[in-house]
Amino acid sequence: MAWVYAALCVMAVMSLVAFCACGIDKRRAKKHAWRIPERTLLLLSALGGAGGFWLGMRVFRHKTQHAKFTILVPLLFALQLGGTLWLIWRGVAG
Repeated sequence: MAWVYAALCVMAVMSLVAFCACGIDKRRAKKHAWRIPERTLLLLSALGGAGGFWLGMRVFRHKTQHAKFTILVPLLFALQLGGTLWLIWRGVAG
């Protein structure tokens, strides 16, 4: 069961990193400065940070007009949440 907690910690850290990256990219967009590549933002989401990035999209109103983000990030979050719940259920039931 310790690996379940480790997986949850990794997802929490990745969500925090993705949330911060969303805020940083939004600030840089306003200043017309160097931006974080979209590929990097999506990679952070795919590596467990989809929940944080999705929250960041709402809080910072960032990337909300891009179909790539409005479809992929919630989908990744649903998959990550479902996978996490399945792992927890398997850990408790197994």
